[in-house]
Amino acid sequence: MSVKSVTAVAPGKINVYLRVGPLGEDGYHTVATIYQAVSLFEEVTVTESDDFSVRFSGPIDTSHLKVDESNLVIRAARAVAAASGFAGGARLDVVKSVPIAGGMGGGSADAAATLVAVDALWGTNLGAARLSEIAATLGADVPFALHGGTALGLGRGDVLSPVMAKSALHWVLVVNEEGLSTPDVFHQLDRHREEHSIEIETVAVDPAVDAELLLALRTGDAAALAEHLRNDLQAATLQLMPSLGETIEFGETHGALAGIVSGSGPTIALLAADENSATHLAATLVANGRKAMCVSAPVQGARVM
Repeated sequence: MSVKSVTAVAPGKINVYLRVGPLGEDGYHTVATIYQAVSLFEEVTVTESDDFSVRFSGPIDTSHLKVDESNLVIRAARAVAAASGFAGGARLDVVKSVPIAGGMGGGSADAAATLVAVDALWGTNLGAARLSEIAATLGADVPFALHGGTALGLGRGDVLSPVMAKSALHWVLVVNEEGLSTPDVFHQLDRHREEHSIEIETVAVDPAVDAELLLALRTGDAAALAEHLRNDLQAATLQLMPSLGETIEFGETHGALAGIVSGSGPTIALLAADENSATHLAATLVANGRKAMCVSAPVQGARVM
C-alpha cells in the first residue's frame, strides 16, 4: 500500500493596526490589532509515520531552525493527536516562504497548516471550533493563521472577530535578512514607555481599534486606510534596528501611501494605491538594493490543497 500524505497551506500576516496595553502581572500585554492575511504562504506536507519529525526547505535559510520536540509544527501535530486520541505520528515537511522572525507570523502559519493537514490525513474530523481552541494554546497568532481574511484580535491577539474588507489591498513587503525577537521588541517597548512616561500618551489598559480605520477597510479606501495605520511596537523596533526607518521613508517618498513595521518587525509593509503602483514600487526598492515583493490581502486561512 502507498503511504498517504496531505499538503496544506497557510498565509503570513501583517498587522494593519496594533495597539499594545501595559505589561500585565502575568507577563503579557493586552493588544487590539487588525490582522490581514497576505498572499505569501507556508506549505506543510504531512505523511503517515510511526513517530513525529519535521524538516524545512524553501527559498529562505532554514538551517538554524530547531527540529526537535520544541518545534511548533511538531507541537501542533501532537496536540491534534492528543485531542483526538490518535496513536500514530507524522513526518512533517515545511516549505517556508514567509520571513523568519519577520513579524509576519510564519511559524504560526506553519502550525495552522499542520493542524488542518494532520486532521485531514488522520481523519480525526475535529472541526473548526476544536482546531481553533488547539490553535490558541500554541500561540497568539495561530488562530488567525487558521482563519485568515481580515480580523480584529483582542486579548493577546487570539480573541478574534471577522472584519469586513470590501476589496483587495496591495502591499509591498520589504524583507530583512536579520530577524528580530518578539520578546526583545516588547521589552524594548516597556523600557521606552518607562523612560518617556511624561512625554507619551497614557497607555490604555484595554486598547481599542480606531473606528476610522474599520470604516476605511469596509469601504476599501486605501488612501483613507493609510491615514490610520498604527503600530505601538514600531518605535521600539526602530530603536533596535534604525535602518528600518530609512526603508519606510524611502517607500513613502517613492509612491507608497504609507509604511509600517509589520508586527514586531523587521519586515516593512508599504501600502500602495493599486496593483500597478505596488509593482512599480517593488521594482524601485529592488533597484535600490532592497529585497521587496508584492502581496495582496486579504486571503483565506489554512486550507488543504
